[in-house]
Amino acid sequence: MANIKSAKKRIKVIDKKTARNRRVRNHLKAVLKNFDAAVEEGNFDTAEEKFRLAEKKLMQAASKGTISKNAASRKTSRLAKKLNAAKAAK
Repeated sequence: MANIKSAKKRIKVIDKKTARNRRVRNHLKAVLKNFDAAVEEGNFDTAEEKFRLAEKKLMQAASKGTISKNAASRKTSRLAKKLNAAKAAK
């Protein structure tokens, strides 16, 4: 346990940031699952809406530092590729 006042404060700050990052990551997982479900069903109108939402949430997470900008771009690219492949297959 920390004895110095600034170290105690850092522990509190880190706990808050960890909690926020955990909430954001869990929300991202849910959004990505919704997108995957829409693509699997073949409902492309809904899938496009879910794609836009997923892209927005990924970029928000990247801007806050929860995930890296390259990871957000990579995931967005893979989602777009998946959506376009599913549309072409149908």
